[in-house]
Amino acid sequence: MTPRCFIVRHGETEWSLNGRHTGTTDLPLTPNGEKRIKATGKALVGNDRLIAPKKLVHVYVSPRARAQRTLELLEIGCKERLPWAGRRKSEDEEPIRTEAKVEVTDAIREWDYGDYEGLTSKQIRQMRAEQGQGSWDIWRDGCPGGETPEDIIKRLDALIADIRAKYHQPCLDSSSEASGKGDVLIVAHGHILRAFAMRWTGKSLTETTLILEAGGVGTLSYEHQNIEEPAIILGGAFVVDS
Repeated sequence: MTPRCFIVRHGETEWSLNGRHTGTTDLPLTPNGEKRIKATGKALVGNDRLIAPKKLVHVYVSPRARAQRTLELLEIGCKERLPWAGRRKSEDEEPIRTEAKVEVTDAIREWDYGDYEGLTSKQIRQMRAEQGQGSWDIWRDGCPGGETPEDIIKRLDALIADIRAKYHQPCLDSSSEASGKGDVLIVAHGHILRAFAMRWTGKSLTETTLILEAGGVGTLSYEHQNIEEPAIILGGAFVVDS
């Protein structure tokens, strides 16, 4: 089995709905956002579906509540209680489907937008024009008072190296007991996950043409079962057990 890394953007919030940059501000999901994530979980999570809980070895989630709520609604069936929850659901509420550990990490918190927090791209460009500044591209320029592209690359590259060393290389080693179980799930945010996919394939952030809508799911893996050939899977690549 070639291990995969699933990236899931949190469900819709009021700010994602109207295009406002949401980094440190922690907003709840909208009712429609919750409904759509529940539907995504039912459609894509299952041992005969895209995200097979029994094949998951680790789950990373952003410290933001909107990402953590999204993971809850996907109902992957973690054996242990979620780090932010007072207790685990009963098996009647959510059967155990995975032994994967859930780790909350700042490595996948959303881009720190600094002075641009809460603004739309249109507002940012208007403000820069009024200040006599040039055009703005977050992938090239970053955010004043917030993070630069170099900051993002540093934390994502470290995480990707960790995933490959701890979970994916052992899975690809046929002599390892971990072989056949090495999928990783990441639940986070739009800009950081688009950047993650670019760095997964070793691309500069300025080359990005990727889009990941609220509640969207992406799949990353490798060609030829070779960790030196990272790739983005188009179409998801569902796995159905015989």
